[in-house]
Amino acid sequence: MNLKKKVAIQGIKASFHEEAALKYFGNEIDTLECNSFKHTCELLKKGDVEYTVMAIENSIAGSLLPNYTLIRDYNFAITGEVYLPIQLHLLALPGVTFEQIKFATSHPIAIRQCVDFFDDFPNISVIESSDTAACAKKIAEEKLIDTVAIANALAAETYGLNILERRIESNKKNYTRFLILENGKQDETPEINKASINFQVGNQVGALAKILNIFAELQVNLTKIQSMPVLGKRNEYHFYVDMEWKNMENYNQAIRKALKYTVNFNIMGEYLKNDKV
Repeated sequence: MNLKKKVAIQGIKASFHEEAALKYFGNEIDTLECNSFKHTCELLKKGDVEYTVMAIENSIAGSLLPNYTLIRDYNFAITGEVYLPIQLHLLALPGVTFEQIKFATSHPIAIRQCVDFFDDFPNISVIESSDTAACAKKIAEEKLIDTVAIANALAAETYGLNILERRIESNKKNYTRFLILENGKQDETPEINKASINFQVGNQVGALAKILNIFAELQVNLTKIQSMPVLGKRNEYHFYVDMEWKNMENYNQAIRKALKYTVNFNIMGEYLKNDKV
């Protein structure tokens, strides 16, 4: 009997999404590969998996705005989070030397995070691809001796590649935040000190400030505020807010007060803060 948790990830084995899933859940999981974030949501909706791991922001590239819309449209519950340091290496077949390399391939975002490195090696042609781990897999399967992948150490281990150059990312403090999603609210747990909410406010002077002041007065710390236009409506926005607190009653009171000044208010998830990188 398979008791492993089933987790949907965007990308293939050894992608950063799988690395984040392993960091959060441990090794006893079955990851299901998906070619898009929408695909991960469909698997969760149908019950083919118990969890979806979804990137929501990167410290360099910023927020993944379409993913906020997916979480809202599918009405999934955010039940956890995990921060993953993004460490990028050059991966090659065993025995291949740096002098043999003509091409480097990876996801466009990973490539942009390594521009300083490749500025020093103009002889290497950089090619964009759909997935960091898929590039490593292709090198292993097709025995490409003139190509390196820009990917993580998990991809090197999974596909039997060597790390030619370590930590080629320009910013060594780069990280991505991933959310843990479930289809339905999680069981009641006393171990919550963070929440993600979304709402809309009326288009009048001070409407948003009034809501933000409620949380400030009750010592609820707003760690992120993200706005997105409401589709088809001028001057109307969805606001996505992450918040943390030390006193649960303060949080509950702030939510009750904020409800009076918002429309389409939704608590997307209440969970335990987990910001260790």
